[in-house]
Amino acid sequence: MGSTEAYVTLATNDTYAMGALVLSASLRKVGSNRSRAILVTPDVSQRMRTLLDQAYDLVQSVDVINSNDDKILAVMKRPELGVTLTKIHCWTLTQFTKAVFLDADTLVVKNVDDLFEREEITAVPDIGWPDCFNTGVFVFKPSQDTFTALTQLAASEGSFDGGDQGLLNQYFSNWATADISRHLSFVYNMTLIAVYSYPPAYKRFGANVKIVHFLGTQKPWLYGYDPKTQKVTAPFDGQVQQQLEHVQSWWDLFLAEVKPKLNEDCTGLAATLAKVQLTEDAEPHPPVAIAQSNDPIVRRQQWESGQIDYMGTDSFENIQKKLDESLGPSS
Repeated sequence: MGSTEAYVTLATNDTYAMGALVLSASLRKVGSNRSRAILVTPDVSQRMRTLLDQAYDLVQSVDVINSNDDKILAVMKRPELGVTLTKIHCWTLTQFTKAVFLDADTLVVKNVDDLFEREEITAVPDIGWPDCFNTGVFVFKPSQDTFTALTQLAASEGSFDGGDQGLLNQYFSNWATADISRHLSFVYNMTLIAVYSYPPAYKRFGANVKIVHFLGTQKPWLYGYDPKTQKVTAPFDGQVQQQLEHVQSWWDLFLAEVKPKLNEDCTGLAATLAKVQLTEDAEPHPPVAIAQSNDPIVRRQQWESGQIDYMGTDSFENIQKKLDESLGPSS
């Protein structure tokens, strides 16, 4: 293993593992000299683990921690976030003296090794509630004692949002007021939602962005791709150009570093994309083609973003068949 400091991420299935492979490639591209580690849960396939072994210095298997707080997650309309509590396993990586956690749906566009000069816990204010920090990117110090305390807090009080962000903000409850030096600039965790809400700021500061976070349901792997133009295609109308530029960067790395290694032994969307031909003479790969994926998280993301396969999986006939199976024979 290389450095005693590491970037750490998490994959709970092959789709997010695919994102983690692109993340690792982005860290390598910007010249980071720190170690790279990833936590993986049982739903990550053996083929994907092999690829992660090639991309990361450490691949650590962990158990899933689920908040089981269905009511809160239903309010947020993000039921898949329950398993994100698994993220707190990162504190068990005590072979590292300091670490930076990066969600698997982030992309590093400039070297951020300077983050290792910061202390626990250093993070960017959340754009939805700036007195809380966003847990897509944060500096931490691995500690078994901290892990134990977090699991005890999760068991006794749960998380106010049902996911890791609520729990970590409960535990590091004085983050907002204790030390301003632990507040990172937004450029270290730039969410594309901000491109919509405040375009002038992006125009002014966008060139300084170091880490892009594809927050929300619209992940870069849900976009289409046109081999002839070598450009991504928006899954629905109204996408702003600045957003597409970052998604394009993700796809450029994915096509160069990750897609050639995928095969049908992967699961979910990774297996679907492994079969898609994207040579120059191929037809454009539309976002709706992703509807063929059996990954339930991907399917839910499509519905939430308006990508509905009316002629296939989501046809009236298939929906009616599913309802009949669920309801059983009429009495």
